[in-house]
Amino acid sequence: MTNLAICPGSFDPVTYGHLDIIQRGAKVFDQVIVAVFNNQSKAPLFTVEERVELLIESTKKFDNVFVDSCSGLLMDYAAEKNAKAVLRGLRAVSDFEYEMQITAMNRKLNEDIETFFMMTNNQYSFLSSSTVKEVAKYHASVSGLVPPVVEEALKLKYAKNSL
Repeated sequence: MTNLAICPGSFDPVTYGHLDIIQRGAKVFDQVIVAVFNNQSKAPLFTVEERVELLIESTKKFDNVFVDSCSGLLMDYAAEKNAKAVLRGLRAVSDFEYEMQITAMNRKLNEDIETFFMMTNNQYSFLSSSTVKEVAKYHASVSGLVPPVVEEALKLKYAKNSL
């Protein structure tokens, strides 16, 4: 039986903080599926398809990491994939409070799937997709915050939006 974890998120866009959690999770679990969800409370910059492509490019060095997308409930998706765990990253106490509520609901939906939290590496504790988008929107450098493929995609996206 494969020890499979789902690493869900909106990844709009994927950052080095996300990749830190994915890489470390790939050392713990036999397989990790990075599942792109569309967060209804956010207006995404990138389409789901674009986010999937950026993640595929950014995770291709990890043999046991796969990228997918889902539009339904995480617990339904995890059960469909026979996942044993959900992998989530935490940056700060505020993340923990939000994640605790989500985890409680997920346990109510499917108590057979555990949630594992990893603390983000300190060098990424300030990093969020929202922050990256704000910086990129004003054409400042996001080098060192996101993979080069994402940096280029942000430049192209904001160049189009400023026309």
